Amino acid sequence: MNKRRWTTVFRGLLAATVLVGPAVALGGPAPARADEENPAAEPPRVELVLDVSGSMRARDIDGRSRISVAQQAFNEVVDALPEETQLGIRVLGATYKGKDKKVGCQDTQQIVPVGRVDRAQAKAAVATLRPTGFTPVGLALRSAAADLGTGATARRIVLITDGEDTCAPPDPCEVARELAAQGTKLVVDTLGLAPDEKVRRQLLCIAGATGGTYTAAQSAEELTGRIKQLVDRARDTYTAAPTVVGGSARCPDAPLLAPGVYTDREQFSEHRWYRVPVRPGQELRASVSIALDRPVNPDHAVLLRATAPDGRELVRGVDAGSGRTDVVSAGLRWSAAADDDADADDGDGDGETPSPAAGDTAAAPTTVCLVVSNAFAPRTGTRASPGMPIELTVDVVASSPDPGGPDLGRGWVLLLLLTLAGLVTGLVAGLLTRWWVATWREN
Repeated sequence: MNKRRWTTVFRGLLAATVLVGPAVALGGPAPARADEENPAAEPPRVELVLDVSGSMRARDIDGRSRISVAQQAFNEVVDALPEETQLGIRVLGATYKGKDKKVGCQDTQQIVPVGRVDRAQAKAAVATLRPTGFTPVGLALRSAAADLGTGATARRIVLITDGEDTCAPPDPCEVARELAAQGTKLVVDTLGLAPDEKVRRQLLCIAGATGGTYTAAQSAEELTGRIKQLVDRARDTYTAAPTVVGGSARCPDAPLLAPGVYTDREQFSEHRWYRVPVRPGQELRASVSIALDRPVNPDHAVLLRATAPDGRELVRGVDAGSGRTDVVSAGLRWSAAADDDADADDGDGDGETPSPAAGDTAAAPTTVCLVVSNAFAPRTGTRASPGMPIELTVDVVASSPDPGGPDLGRGWVLLLLLTLAGLVTGLVAGLLTRWWVATWREN
C-alpha cells in the first residue's frame, strides 16, 4: 500500500474518532418541545365589535371618516391574523335607518362567525358597512360573549366605538360587571375613536370590570397597531384565566398566593405586595407584566423583588422583554435553600404558618414577599386612574442546584464527560499515529 493511500486511511480514521467521541458524550434524547407538552391546547378566540352608528360618518381622523379608518384597520388585521386564531366580527347600529329607538336598540349582528377566518369573505363583509343607526353597546357586548361561548382559555372582545351607549338599559358597564361576575373568563378591551370625556369614562369602566385595557386611537396607524396587539395578545392567554387579586401596601397584609396566574391594577409609581409560601428544597419562579394601556413617558420600567417578611431583599428580578412595545416585564427565581435564615413565619405577625397540604410532612414553608414596583410617569393629559393592568405569574417547583449562582450546576457532569471523551480521543489518535508512522517507514 503506498504512502498516499495510508495517509487517506489515517485521516479518515482520525476524523471519525474526533467526531464520535463528543457525540457519545453528548448523546441522549432530545429535549421535548413546549408545544408537544400540551397538544390539545384550545386556540385563541377573539371577537371584534365595531360601532357602525351614524356618528361614524364624521371625518376627523387623518381627514377621513371614522368608518373608513376602521374598515382599513380591520382589513390589515385580517390579513395579518395568525392561522390558529379564531376570529369573529360583530357590528352594532349597522342596519336600522329609522327613528324608532326600541327597534334601533336591537340592531346588532354577527357578520363573521367565530372560527378560522375566510379572509376574502371577512373583508367583503366589512367593506359593505355604512354608518346608520343607534349605539346599543351593552346589548352588543352581551351578544359577543355568547358568540365566543365557553372554554378553557380566556376569550377576548375588542370593542371599537366613537360614542357612548345610546340605548341603556342594559348599561354596558353593568353588562361588563355581569360577565365578570359569571366567571366567563372574558376580557374586554376598548378602543375610543373620539376625544370625548363621557365616552372615555364609559370605555374605561367596561375595560376595568373585565381586566381589559382602554386606548384612545387618534389615527389610522394607532387603531391598526392596537387591534393587532390585542389580537396577538389573545395567543398569550393561559389555559386558566388569570385570577383577580388585590395586592396590598405592605407585606404583612398581602394576599397569600398559590402557584397560578393573577391579575391586578397598579397606580403610577406604586408598590404592591403579595406573599408566597416556599418550602425548603423548593424554588420560587415569578414574573410580572404591565400592559401599557395609555400614553407614558419613554423612561419607564417595572421592578419585581422577593424579600423576607422583615424586609431583607432576597433577590431582585431582571427585565424580561419580549420585543413587544405595549408590555413591560420582569422575572426572578429564588430557592428556599438560598437563605437558611429566612423567617418561616407567614408574615402576618401571629407566628403561625399556612397549613400544609394533606399528607405533606415537609418542613414549614418560608414566606416570601413579592413586591411589584413601577417607575411609570404619565404624559401630560393622561389620567392616572384606574391603575395599569398587571399580570403576575407564580410557580413553585423543586429547586435546581444553585439556581442563582455563577457556577455550572449540573454542567459539571457534562464537563466531566467531555474531558473523558477528549482523553479517549487523544489516546486513540496517538495509537493511530504510531501505527501510521511505523507502516509508512516499512513501505
